Amino acid sequence: MNIMYLRYAVEVARCGSINRAAENLYMAQPNLSRAIRELETDLGITLFSRTNKGMTPTPDGEKLLAYARRIISQIEEVKSMFREGHVEKERFSISVPRTSYVGQAFLNFSRRVPKGKKTELFYKETNSLRAINNILHNDYNLGIIRYAAQHERYFADMLAEKGLVGEMITEFKYVLAFGKAHPLADKKEIGYADLAPYVEIAHADPYVPSLPLSEVRKEELPDNTDRRIFVFERASQFELLSENPETFMWIAPIPEEVATRFSLVQRVCGENKKRYRDVLIYRQNYRLSEFDKMFIEELHRAKGRVL
Repeated sequence: MNIMYLRYAVEVARCGSINRAAENLYMAQPNLSRAIRELETDLGITLFSRTNKGMTPTPDGEKLLAYARRIISQIEEVKSMFREGHVEKERFSISVPRTSYVGQAFLNFSRRVPKGKKTELFYKETNSLRAINNILHNDYNLGIIRYAAQHERYFADMLAEKGLVGEMITEFKYVLAFGKAHPLADKKEIGYADLAPYVEIAHADPYVPSLPLSEVRKEELPDNTDRRIFVFERASQFELLSENPETFMWIAPIPEEVATRFSLVQRVCGENKKRYRDVLIYRQNYRLSEFDKMFIEELHRAKGRVL
């Protein structure tokens, strides 16, 4: 297999077009098309669906591209190591839900990173779909996905299909978060009807494999409130909660020190029976590094303290 052809395939997938990829690669379009056909013949698969809208990777193409990106990344690391006298860096990478106990685990993990050791730590808060894609396509080693327990089957099937391992971290129910000045902050028992006059802060990107987005949105964002603010970044969510006494949010329980820092209170809603699961994922052929094991240790400690 020609490694250069893998680079070509990755660029075509990135551009979605043979013509644009050829321009970026400074080569003639017929030569690039021929290289892609030769790679397909060599592997015995079709890498791209060719449509009026451009080049779209097939399922087999997606699998190959995931490997190709990792191979190219590793080649670049080797080049850097020997060309620059580079000392190998310890790398840790994970995509996670926007949740505070995981953030606390990462904070504690970062404090344990040995001094004097060259390291790169990548921590990305995102939704489950992007966490999965970051492992498959963007060279992330670990991910944590969150889903309603009732959707276990959909996620288990999807992880198996994509060659990913899933290990459950915890199961929990959401609580309500308010700023201390919120009218409901001192109320002992809160029901859904109590929330109707207020503004919900929510994520706009729910995801369940094999289910239509409209169905998932209806389930995760029911019509029990007329006003919502969609915010993706966790610190901004907490700032809104603490500064706007009209807002509330459904969240996984947060550490008390985080609640104190943002002047938040947490309250249980007895009517809420829905349970969620956080699941650690990684590739089936991936061997956990010492950094990975250190982070997972801190993750379970944080979970034990908060959940």
